[in-house]
Amino acid sequence: MSPAGRWQPLSLVFFLGMGMASGNSSCPSGCSCRYLEVNCTGRQLQEFPAAIPLDTRQLILAVNNVSYLPAVELSFLADLVYLDCRKNLLGDDLDFTFIGVVKLVYLDLSFNNLTQVTFSTFSQLLSLVVLKISDNPNLVAIEKDAFANNTWLRHLDVSRTGLTFLDASTVQVLPNLRILGLSDNLWHCNCSFLDFITWMTESSVHFPDADNITCYTPEALRALKMPAAEVQLYSSCQTHLHKHDYIFLCFIGFCIFFAGTVVAWLAGICAVIYQIHSSKEEEEEEEKDAVT
Repeated sequence: MSPAGRWQPLSLVFFLGMGMASGNSSCPSGCSCRYLEVNCTGRQLQEFPAAIPLDTRQLILAVNNVSYLPAVELSFLADLVYLDCRKNLLGDDLDFTFIGVVKLVYLDLSFNNLTQVTFSTFSQLLSLVVLKISDNPNLVAIEKDAFANNTWLRHLDVSRTGLTFLDASTVQVLPNLRILGLSDNLWHCNCSFLDFITWMTESSVHFPDADNITCYTPEALRALKMPAAEVQLYSSCQTHLHKHDYIFLCFIGFCIFFAGTVVAWLAGICAVIYQIHSSKEEEEEEEKDAVT
């Protein structure tokens, strides 16, 4: 048999093997597919695409109008490690959405409409290394334990959101964190935020665009960078009391004084009653002695 004749069955076996490896030769309408990758960038999709090959490792849905990620359909993609959903219309309800894609390593949800991140949002993604949730202007809250299970996280980006506060413990539980994006947020630099600022200045984590990580409120600290804000806050938070603190201390002092006065008054009354009672007993004894 000629070399060409031998090549035909070999090539057929190769392509059949590739077909078996892909598990499914279908490709979502309007998307482009290659081995283990589905790319639906900029296809004006309104919903999560159907007919995605089950062994897909990389799924790109960027620049579309998808507003919902169905947890069931995602769970069929058990081998997915890379998911890019930037520039869509994803909203606030993402809890338990990623429960079936536990191998996910890279997740980009930037430029969407997220409003909060809870413990249930990413808690199933134990292998997550990169998480981008920047440019979500309505993202105003990240729960303290939101990333408690994401201990492999190395790159976290929450830049250009609606965040004004982030608890220090939220990032302190991430032993592998190396890059943290925080720029252009409306940080409220008060005494409650001091622990986070102190963590920033003492940690070895890299903060991209650090010059734009500044205080927005209060007015006295606006545009102040975090190291300078730390000095100001440490001075004011450690040595000065607020007006309501003085009111509280005065109230406690008054209560102590009032309680002491009442106790002294009661003790005085008891002493007088005891004295009167003792005097009467002495008089009665003297009368009895006189009679006898």
